[in-house]
Amino acid sequence: MRVDIPSYDVNIRSIDSMLSPAEIASRHPVDEDMARQIKGYRDSVRAILSGEDRRLLAIVGPCSIHDTEAALDYAHRLKALSDKLSDRFFFVMRTYFEKPRTTVGWKGLVLDPDLDGSYDIDKGLLTARSLLVEITRIGLAVGCEMLDPIIPQYIDELISWASIGARTTESQTHRNLASGLSFPVGFKNSTSGELNNAVNAIRSASSPSSFIGIDKQGRSAIYRTAGNDMCHLILRGGDRSPNYYEDEVELARRKLEEASLRQAIIIDCSHGNSRKDFRRQKRVLRNIIDQVVWGDDAIRGFMLESNLEEGNQPIGEHMAYGVSITDACIGWDETERILSSAASILREAAEGRARREL
Repeated sequence: MRVDIPSYDVNIRSIDSMLSPAEIASRHPVDEDMARQIKGYRDSVRAILSGEDRRLLAIVGPCSIHDTEAALDYAHRLKALSDKLSDRFFFVMRTYFEKPRTTVGWKGLVLDPDLDGSYDIDKGLLTARSLLVEITRIGLAVGCEMLDPIIPQYIDELISWASIGARTTESQTHRNLASGLSFPVGFKNSTSGELNNAVNAIRSASSPSSFIGIDKQGRSAIYRTAGNDMCHLILRGGDRSPNYYEDEVELARRKLEEASLRQAIIIDCSHGNSRKDFRRQKRVLRNIIDQVVWGDDAIRGFMLESNLEEGNQPIGEHMAYGVSITDACIGWDETERILSSAASILREAAEGRARREL
């Protein structure tokens, strides 16, 4: 519904009312069985980050989702792979619906589901929530980037893990938000590669906070949080160099220890660590697995940008199926190959240790 614009709002072109979080949820509800399923996923993520579960967290999927048919196709494939590799990895599918932009560009499925600048946000929220429900039914945990502080109210009960991006790690708004979320949240190091901002963000989000948000009925509300004890560090590299090598991981571990924080690190195989070349992600993953095999217990997981087909493409009239429209991704065949290989290396290392202990 169109709302009248006050005369003093000279830069506002229109104001439209939105469906409330409760109205969106009523159309794509989470029943008791699914709620228990999601709690189990969250418990698994927490156990890995705390070191109780020695598997690695594998956060795998498209850079961003723009085609729900392709996303469900990907989810079915990832579920089948997850079943084969579940002894070494706990999989969380990347379901990123918002994209931070340095200047301009497509801002994600929630904000612009029709890819045409029409910004039908109600449609975007309904589409995103429906997709999360369907992927959960397939049997996968889902993970998102938290960008807009209002959107979590529409989808948060479906999420098992989330990230705060390099551009928003310094934001007090996002630190406050993370402190109240009911699932683990990873903070990425800054785009320069500097770690202190992310470490400070983890400290802040681990502490009680208060902030203004909206409730499930869409009304303004004051949220008072207990603090999120499952915040952790994501190494994503920097503008000048990667930071996934042994020395950089040790530095990150030391900074967490000095701040009296849990030494739990996830490494992003893309972005600065791959030097924005999607083909390099397999090199990063191989190095991560080597460090784990050699006993680095601070590394608790990795992130991999992957789609049905490799590369990326511009938004246009005739777009290829299963190809990213944001960052370039590795294709499914490559995804399956490198993850299966990584699991085999971890199994062999575990078997070798077991034989030595006999």
